[in-house]
Amino acid sequence: MMNSRIWKSICITLSLCLLAACEARQETGDQVTVDYLLMSGMVYTGAKEEGRILDIGVKDDEIVFIGNADSQEISANEVIDVSGMIVSPGFIDIHTHALEELPENGPVSHDSYLFQGISTIFSGNDGRGPWKVQDTFASLEARGMGTNLAILVGHGAIRRAVMGDDDRAPKDAELAAMKAMIKQAMEEGALGLSTGLYYAPGSFAETDEVIELAKVAANYGGIYESHIRDESTYSIGLLGAVKETLKIGREANIPIHFAHIKALGVDVWRQSKDVVAMIEKAQNEGLTVTADQYPWKASGTRVSNALVPRWAMAGGNEELFKRLKDPELIGQIKSEMSENLRKRGGGTAILLTGGLEKWKGQTLAEYASILSLDEIDTAIEIVLEGDAGIASFNMTDEDLERFMTQPWVMTGSDGGDGHPRKYASFPQKYQTYVKEKQVISLTDFIHRSTGLTADTFGIKGRGYIREGYKADILVFDPNTFKPKANYENPHVLSEGVIHLFVNGNPTIKDSILTTDGFSGVGIAKLK
Repeated sequence: MMNSRIWKSICITLSLCLLAACEARQETGDQVTVDYLLMSGMVYTGAKEEGRILDIGVKDDEIVFIGNADSQEISANEVIDVSGMIVSPGFIDIHTHALEELPENGPVSHDSYLFQGISTIFSGNDGRGPWKVQDTFASLEARGMGTNLAILVGHGAIRRAVMGDDDRAPKDAELAAMKAMIKQAMEEGALGLSTGLYYAPGSFAETDEVIELAKVAANYGGIYESHIRDESTYSIGLLGAVKETLKIGREANIPIHFAHIKALGVDVWRQSKDVVAMIEKAQNEGLTVTADQYPWKASGTRVSNALVPRWAMAGGNEELFKRLKDPELIGQIKSEMSENLRKRGGGTAILLTGGLEKWKGQTLAEYASILSLDEIDTAIEIVLEGDAGIASFNMTDEDLERFMTQPWVMTGSDGGDGHPRKYASFPQKYQTYVKEKQVISLTDFIHRSTGLTADTFGIKGRGYIREGYKADILVFDPNTFKPKANYENPHVLSEGVIHLFVNGNPTIKDSILTTDGFSGVGIAKLK
């Protein structure tokens, strides 16, 4: 028998959908009045179903009509012919670093995401999310945004606030303080807890600490999202890190989500098969497990994060710089950096994309040649001069495509400055892996960029084209939707998005960004 609470929830949802449709109908009988009527597009609803030619009516911030407008009494303020176009829910980008890259003031357009067809972004990934979630939402609502926003509270951020960059276990009072911060964040609208166990200070946390903190998010119906401790052979190895993540999910009784799932570096190439097997075994045992992935063979990070051993980073940059200049420690640091560089394919596989102009656009090997230094000494010089963003070419087609074809892997950009994924991940996946290589179908691409993400994270009223849902609607040209950014020129907007509605506002119209489309944050919360 169906649980009474579930049945009540279904009834309320259906009633709200019917009410939204009825409110659009005017006193003139069955006539529907809409702000925008999108006519004759090939509509993919976000579900695992093929596209159909349909018309869509938008009133205020909702979808109020789906069907054949010619058979209905419909009055539209504006009719938009989208014949020959693909119409889908606006994409949901599960992994960005948008909050870390906000301008100091003024509206936030997020045009790099909008021109990929993204209407909702997540931020706070890799353990970096704020715990004062309400203040963050309020500030961005006041400024105006081009996209909706979902927030994950970050383990690394709260650990640093409570413990600094100390490499030790928390005291009882410190653990209690971190739990209280997560509790506040979840009550204010965070969708889950994120960790970056590869990065300091998250890397200093033992598994038991993370389990205890994840239990707090679990109490609020949240999800545990993680940049796992090792995607290569840096510490416990890729398979060891997957095992640790599954343990956290089981013992905290929380759904888990692997951030940017990958097999990074020559030592773990082809281990994707083992990772998939481990995850499917856990799923069969009842654990909810999902992942996201960006469609690029190069990851993005910084020279320090890629090469410097974690113990040398304890205490923050001031202590790191002391160790890099300490004659008694530098030998060990260099030895470990050399091994880390080997894992990533050497200096020719590291493209410097951020930091000072004098090295940008060159590989680590090329810049080392200019300085007449070896690659490790060059990397240390770069770190001491402020560090550099990098594109690290460390993945194989076999692993990337095996992960991509899993039904529980959704699309994410991991958007950050200096890598084309911030500007081009969704069109890159469409152009390369749907059209050219045909690794996945168009239906799967759209479902794993919309409905699957909404369902996984409990986002209500978004992710699908359905009556009563928020009008986050993407219209793109199947022939021209493609990336323009590349590793050498990562800051180029993608093309092919014809229209993009966010909460019923035409944020992109006729391929042009509109200034009146910067609507307030509208993401649904779990409460």
